[in-house]
Amino acid sequence: MNLTPEWIPFLTEEGIEAVHWIALGHPRTPDPEIMAFAREHKYVVLTHDLDFGNILAATNARGPSVVQVRTQNPTPQFVGDAVIAALNELRAQLERGALVTIEPTKRRSRILPLFPTAG
Repeated sequence: MNLTPEWIPFLTEEGIEAVHWIALGHPRTPDPEIMAFAREHKYVVLTHDLDFGNILAATNARGPSVVQVRTQNPTPQFVGDAVIAALNELRAQLERGALVTIEPTKRRSRILPLFPTAG
């Protein structure tokens, strides 16, 4: 809900299936419920909100993958090329489960769970 619906046609034009939460559920759906839906349906969550990464950390979940856009201008016109590059280059990690952070000049990726346990 925190990214413009302009992302949907942008991603679709790049050959990436995408849907905005507003087309799936209520705008006030709690983040953990959105995460559960995304995990169940094998979606990657694209967000400008740190809460989704925090949920991954707090629950030590293996999914869903989350891509955080960390910029003052999180529109496709400003950061879209960086998002597309990350989605394409990190496809295998995203399919496995990852937390990806995209900033204007860099990106980071961590495989899930964020805190692996021994054993």
